[in-house]
Amino acid sequence: MPEGPSVRKFQLLTSPFVGQVVAKVGGSSRKINVNDLNTLRLQDSQVHGKSLYLAFVAAEGPLGPTAEETVLQREAVSGASSPAQGEQERTHPQDEKLQELQHSSSEVPDAAEGPGNWLRIHFGLFGSIRANEFSRANKANKRGDWKDPIPRLVLHFESGGFLAFYNCRMHWCSSPRADPASDILSVEFHRGRALDALHAPNPICSTLLDQRYFSGLGNIIKNEILYLAKIHPLTQGSVLALPDLERLLDCAVQFSSDWLHSKLSGKRLHTQIYRKEQCPLGHAVMKGTLGPSGGFKRLTWWCPQCQPAML
Repeated sequence: MPEGPSVRKFQLLTSPFVGQVVAKVGGSSRKINVNDLNTLRLQDSQVHGKSLYLAFVAAEGPLGPTAEETVLQREAVSGASSPAQGEQERTHPQDEKLQELQHSSSEVPDAAEGPGNWLRIHFGLFGSIRANEFSRANKANKRGDWKDPIPRLVLHFESGGFLAFYNCRMHWCSSPRADPASDILSVEFHRGRALDALHAPNPICSTLLDQRYFSGLGNIIKNEILYLAKIHPLTQGSVLALPDLERLLDCAVQFSSDWLHSKLSGKRLHTQIYRKEQCPLGHAVMKGTLGPSGGFKRLTWWCPQCQPAML
């Protein structure tokens, strides 16, 4: 399923439609009544981990502040007496764009002040969003038919543009349910809590996929950062030294950030170990379904020479 960087890119596709009214709906979803979205206004769009949240309100109602505007208002009040506000270090324009996306995406509104109803969208293995275009078949299906994928939801807006959602699950909720401290792409990511989780006596490959501590981190990121940190996937976190855990955490944050930068600039991700037959040093790569005994297991790629098992 799409991981944190991909879902944040999806959010960027929805952002231009915030403030617009839904003029027509379509789609094959049976989890929600898609007609309920007709004539509603898209008020806000947020991403938390691997989930996208869209807020809708009645079109005739007032257009309340988005999560980002609420944050800016709070900062204006709390930062008026802060002398360090004007002393912030200058960053590259692309970094500023990333930081703005990270900050606005990590805000979780209180249930009491949540604007209208929120539609939570969780994407499947090949889930995606298309803006002003539909997905087309790039190969024949098992029956030999070249049938285009059917979107679960299509939102046509008053501007003439539309959003098409594919291979996803949707349901209504009162507000986004997320903990920004666990989001590896959030400025509020809590390193201390993440290090404590990594140090647990569990296979490190399983801990990394625990969304309570590493929201947005998926199987691709897991495989890549374990290779970068030279750690065998089944290593128990409790036997790793603190510097090793800190390096692994640094790899997780840096790789996720680099992947998001690549998506924002339209570049493809070049993996070093995921779905590879050889590692960058030319060693044969092993592939297996790994995880805790009796627990959930995921496909894993690793290099036995670069990532030796700890005895």
